[in-house]
Amino acid sequence: MQIPLEIPDHVLLPQQDKTSLAQLLKLHTALLLFQSGQLSRGAACEFAGVDIYTFLAACKQHHIETISTDMDEIEAEVIRFKQLRAA
Repeated sequence: MQIPLEIPDHVLLPQQDKTSLAQLLKLHTALLLFQSGQLSRGAACEFAGVDIYTFLAACKQHHIETISTDMDEIEAEVIRFKQLRAA
């Protein structure tokens, strides 16, 4: 799907062309949608047109958590682990 987007020419950096700006916009949109929980990692990679390593590096650069485990899940895992060791 293509979505036309009007961007004033003066917002482009001197060394930036339309293709690189489009790639940057796709990546940043994918990061935002991933961060808000609207896209999975895989879907965000596909949306941005990048591999998982590039996407994870961008997440790190923008301080976006890539693993979301809450304390209740961690505590449940510890309890299961202790039960397995005791058996």
